[in-house]
Amino acid sequence: MTALAAPDTVSLVQTVDWLAIAPVVVPAAVALLVLVADLFLPDGKKAALGWFSVAGLAASTVLLLPLRGEDRSTFCLTDTALATGEACSYTADRFTLVIQFLVLAGALVTALLSVTSIRETRLPAGEYWFLLLSSAAGAALLPASRDFATLIVALEVASLPAFALVGLRRGDRMSSEAALKFFLSSVTATAVSLLGISFVYAATGTLHLTQVADRLEDVPGQLDTLAMAGVALTLVGFAFKTAAVPFHFWVPDTYVGAPLPIAGYLSVIGKAVGFTGLILVTVIAFPAYSDIWGPALAVLAALTMTLGNAAALRQDPDRPHSAVRLLAWSSVGQAGYLLVPIAAAAYSERDQIGSTVSYALMYAAVNLGAFAVAALVARTKPLNRIADYRGLYAERPLAALALAFFLLCLAGLPPGIIGLFAKVTVFQSAVDAGLGWLAVVMAVNVVIALYYYLQWTALLFRAPVPEAEPAAAAAAAGAAEGTPRRAKVPFPVTAAIAVTAVVSVIVSGAPQLVLRFAATSLFPQ
Repeated sequence: MTALAAPDTVSLVQTVDWLAIAPVVVPAAVALLVLVADLFLPDGKKAALGWFSVAGLAASTVLLLPLRGEDRSTFCLTDTALATGEACSYTADRFTLVIQFLVLAGALVTALLSVTSIRETRLPAGEYWFLLLSSAAGAALLPASRDFATLIVALEVASLPAFALVGLRRGDRMSSEAALKFFLSSVTATAVSLLGISFVYAATGTLHLTQVADRLEDVPGQLDTLAMAGVALTLVGFAFKTAAVPFHFWVPDTYVGAPLPIAGYLSVIGKAVGFTGLILVTVIAFPAYSDIWGPALAVLAALTMTLGNAAALRQDPDRPHSAVRLLAWSSVGQAGYLLVPIAAAAYSERDQIGSTVSYALMYAAVNLGAFAVAALVARTKPLNRIADYRGLYAERPLAALALAFFLLCLAGLPPGIIGLFAKVTVFQSAVDAGLGWLAVVMAVNVVIALYYYLQWTALLFRAPVPEAEPAAAAAAAGAAEGTPRRAKVPFPVTAAIAVTAVVSVIVSGAPQLVLRFAATSLFPQ
């Protein structure tokens, strides 16, 4: 008589892989320590909180190195799931590590820009660093999430502190308005996504992404409409986070109203959160309904890149905050490019997601660099108009060269080789998937974007406008009395510009460091 094997039961005792979750736990722990330390430190010593936060983010980034060898999973339903990586809530695979590196390194650059900004704008240091670290921890958790519950929790942990950071300038009407608009629209999108996830759960009976994918392959006929509605509604929240049209309306006012380092943070880390969630729900959870989300994302990509570039083209160089608004609309246009490989994944058997990841890595480095230079210029010209950048090369040649290089990378022109190659990989993904019309739309938008990127770049090297303003006269008088005419750039701002510039130059000289992700599968087969 043959003995029957015991069924694999759900384990009530979880063994936690602390090394796998360390890149998420460390910034969360540092956030709590900062919040407590803020209660006891005198005002004169609260600058130490900033450097402690920078060290915590640097340590989190370094902790990614021991995880490169093999995929690791934890918080699994069963021992069998732990061995296979299925039905686990947290998985540190190649895709996870790449996105976590982008998030933590981007947060580190934001922290460097914030060290000086907090002191000069008199923002509450303890609250600021707690919110930034908490948001970074949530953003680092999201790419490792492999069930809808963890995914939504990570999304909200990344988003809720960001609302507060945008509105942290107390008494500033523009900041408060931006935070309220960001909050209300985001909460609405999240509510719609939760409704969609509840529909998917009702149709499949599970929240784990791989199990959802398996059960959606064979949904009973009476539940098919419910499942389709769930898929469509779930995508809405993540489309909002990516700033895809028509969910983009919050971007310009939010970027202008937020402290400048936070605007840069939202443009990169906030966007990475949205695209990561979108990749997980489409490619892993909803491949059975690719005929729904594929065409929808292709249309969204075309609309997003077109509207973003058209709006950036119309920015008045003399308007206050026009530099930030141009970067905001540019980020909307770039979001359209990032959507192309995800849409292409619905039409092609080849893994197209690597093209989005490669483009996101390039975009993160150069866009944060552009915001870093904007933060430098805003120290002396707080209106931050595009016209204020005229003659920057004569005043600060290294900063002007760095910004010119960043803008050329975004435009996809030499010597910004990485920007050119990243656009080619995205373009190729559309062609390989048979989306020729989308490739044509992208090509037209790349040409449109050349105008405003090159216009800003040329302005950096034009002759400065003769100073005739009272402030300029006062500065000249101060110089005559022995006061230095040009303010010294704080070390953290210099470091942020230098780090992003060096990374951008290295990946332009060796683009395979980034583009190799486009040629290989990022998810275990």
